[in-house]
Amino acid sequence: MTLSRTQLDTLRNLARKKAGGEVGWVAIAEARALTALGLATRNRSGWEITADGEIALGSQAPEDIGDNGVGVLPFPPRDQAGRL
Repeated sequence: MTLSRTQLDTLRNLARKKAGGEVGWVAIAEARALTALGLATRNRSGWEITADGEIALGSQAPEDIGDNGVGVLPFPPRDQAGRL
């Protein structure tokens, strides 16, 4: 299966999320495309990588899994009441 660069980036983001890492926003269009391929799923906590998604990510050639130069975009800080 050939995945686009943005699909790979989204899978990496979901893998970091599953590992407990800090992640930014997930592009809904990309996540939906990955869901249609069985590589991601949606639940109450948001998008998650599936076992098939982890396999697909792990099968990428080394040049496909390097740093894409995109940093993690943090969520804006909120006060104690949850307001921006």
